[in-house]
Amino acid sequence: MVDATTRFLEDLDRRDFEPLLAKSSGTLRLDLHEGAQTTHWLLRIDRGQVRVSQEDLEADTVIGASPALFEDLASGREDGVAALLRGDMTVTGDLRLVLQLERLFPSPPDSHGPRRRFQAEREVH
Repeated sequence: MVDATTRFLEDLDRRDFEPLLAKSSGTLRLDLHEGAQTTHWLLRIDRGQVRVSQEDLEADTVIGASPALFEDLASGREDGVAALLRGDMTVTGDLRLVLQLERLFPSPPDSHGPRRRFQAEREVH
């Protein structure tokens, strides 16, 4: 069974173009810490073009979080900004990339706002 984190990141990698990242460029590394083990994901963003790999390379921005927290972010059960403000997630580097990525996470399952409608339209196409 593929977890929400892997599904989210692999889906992001499969897209030809992500319009919500059209004005963004840079590299963002996710460091998902669980005990002594860390899983790394690297996102290369170039004006809407996104490539995702599992590499531990230098990046403009590094997000540190638990796998459980990122699973909640990727499934819409948690808000990235709230997690950052609570100290459950750390960020070093360019915070703008984090805020751009946060826009791609799904809305909470019970949400009915414009973000939920946009995601539903994307899933249909």
